[in-house]
Amino acid sequence: MRFRFCGDLDCPDWVLAEISTLAKLSSVKMKLLCVQVLKDLLGEGIDYDKVTKLTSDAKFESGDIKASVAVLSFILSSAGKHNVDSESLSSELQQLGLPKEHTTGLCKSYEDKQTVLQEKLRESSLR
Repeated sequence: MRFRFCGDLDCPDWVLAEISTLAKLSSVKMKLLCVQVLKDLLGEGIDYDKVTKLTSDAKFESGDIKASVAVLSFILSSAGKHNVDSESLSSELQQLGLPKEHTTGLCKSYEDKQTVLQEKLRESSLR
């Protein structure tokens, strides 16, 4: 199956694997984690202490934390890169198995920073 946020390609296997990891978080903590990842993507830096606290309830090990940050970074930057609207992103992530509450939080964070993120991605592009 092809997904717009993946550039109309099939979703990478590692992203599918990490979606189940993200589903272990509460939807509120997922949204807060997205905010941290977006700050990192926008060049403001990520607060690893906050990220560790957010994921402590789900008993994430350091590998799970890194994988969660990586998959959120991939999803958000790819969606911005391919100019995907938040409704389409929400629908596609739900098709991949991310719970609706989680996709709502992720897409709200994405929608709030979409134009700034796309501008930042344009600046760092080689084109």
